[in-house]
Amino acid sequence: MKSAAANEVSGGMTFLRTGIAGILAIWITASGAFATERGPVTNLPIPRYVSLKAEEGNARRGPSLSHRIDWVFTRRNMPLEVTGEYGHWRRVIDRDGQGGWVHYALLSGVRHVIIETDMTALYVKPNAESPVNAYSEAGVVARLGSCALDWCRITAGKSKGWIEKRLLWGVKPEEIRE
Repeated sequence: MKSAAANEVSGGMTFLRTGIAGILAIWITASGAFATERGPVTNLPIPRYVSLKAEEGNARRGPSLSHRIDWVFTRRNMPLEVTGEYGHWRRVIDRDGQGGWVHYALLSGVRHVIIETDMTALYVKPNAESPVNAYSEAGVVARLGSCALDWCRITAGKSKGWIEKRLLWGVKPEEIRE
């Protein structure tokens, strides 16, 4: 049987452990380690990647037609990162950090990526030891397929294959796609 003093110490330790766990949970949430920001309009994660649906898309200084055009995207399927939402407008940037507010009708959820490195091998399997299907130049826009931890399957024109995720812009390092 425990003495009153032993119960008091045991209860104090439980309180201390619970307090530390609570502080840790608040810190993790505040730091964003496990929390994901959601868009106020779509409730989708921000940031997230989309693609330009049109051949051309104006990026404006603000979220309306009355705002000045700062940038014009001229490449269909160009991957863009959504960094904000306001009504029917999405704040986007490209891989160079250029962008602005684009009307949502110009954007697509069909994912595309840009190959960052010249003469990048597209492998038959997600393994650098497997045979090579094709090689790609830097700047090629490819359709994104499934992604494992370190590899993604892409389609660029008539070429398909697996590429190391670190060689792509338009997919998050931790992103897994089936």
